Amino acid sequence: MDMKRHYYEDIQIFQKPVHVFWFVILLIGLVILPLVTRNYTMSLVNFIAINVIVTLGLNLLVGYTGQISLGHAGFVAIGAYATVLLMQHLGLNFFPALVLAGFVAAGFGFLLGLPALRLEGPYLAIATLGFGMAVTQIIGRSTFFGGRMGLKVPKINIAGITLSSDKELYIVIISITVLMAFAMRNLTRSRVGRALIAIRESDIAAETLGVNLAWYKTLSFAVSAFYAGVAGGLLAIIFGYINPSIFDFVMSILFLAMVVVGGAGAILGSILGGIVVTFLDLKLNAVTSMPLIGDLLREISTRWMSVSGLPNFRSVLFGILLILFVVFEPHGLYGIWLRIKKYWKTWPF
Repeated sequence: MDMKRHYYEDIQIFQKPVHVFWFVILLIGLVILPLVTRNYTMSLVNFIAINVIVTLGLNLLVGYTGQISLGHAGFVAIGAYATVLLMQHLGLNFFPALVLAGFVAAGFGFLLGLPALRLEGPYLAIATLGFGMAVTQIIGRSTFFGGRMGLKVPKINIAGITLSSDKELYIVIISITVLMAFAMRNLTRSRVGRALIAIRESDIAAETLGVNLAWYKTLSFAVSAFYAGVAGGLLAIIFGYINPSIFDFVMSILFLAMVVVGGAGAILGSILGGIVVTFLDLKLNAVTSMPLIGDLLREISTRWMSVSGLPNFRSVLFGILLILFVVFEPHGLYGIWLRIKKYWKTWPF
């Protein structure tokens, strides 16, 4: 019988031998991947890994604490600009600048978490939305941040080696992603994670049991913002140039969609949602250039709509996919994974 006798068994990295096996397979796959793929594929993998980091942090806030944020693109922008400015003006190396940028974003997350003590539901959503829009407006109107023209991102230099190609950046990005995924897994299984889940289920009952609502709600915002800030610094590195238009409202919506599609309240769901939604978002950009589908969409747009609205088909198709997914699979990709695992455990009976 699989019986746990102590809470610290929950945060063990490997609880069963089969976990060790699959982790080794994962590491082998991650090592082999840059050796057998092209630079374009590696750039796609890097972008997916960065979105996974943001989704992990946002899932802590949405899935585990029961709060909502429509302004997470603002935290990503803070992390990106803080990383670049720390490297340019203070001469810091990339890794110290990235960590400090994460803490800067966490500080703003803590401040944004203070209104969450009195706001919930749509009111909190509007507050976070306003924060995200305010961040991009302030950055775009300040010469210190480069204004609307943005900032050029310095190259990463590690031990005298300048990393510039997508395959070289992949080593840094995927290492940070794996490390932060393990950290989030242990955090959600610790006393902090159990307190956040209690708040999600009933904040009144949690407070009655001795959970400090003010501390844990602001902590969830701060940790979530830290993850977004680190992801922002990595995003700046792969872009090579940043400006406020990158961090728009649509980016925040995509992050929230990754949490919902993957499965709220599950670490594996964050990873699956980040991978699938990012892939769909990037691939649907080219839907109008597909041989048959593109011609059909252009014909529909010319006959019944406006030709200038043709690029918006990507958003329409993406929205339809999300609606169908939420309606027919409310537990997300993680729910599908649980059913598959249960099926194979009970097969053939």
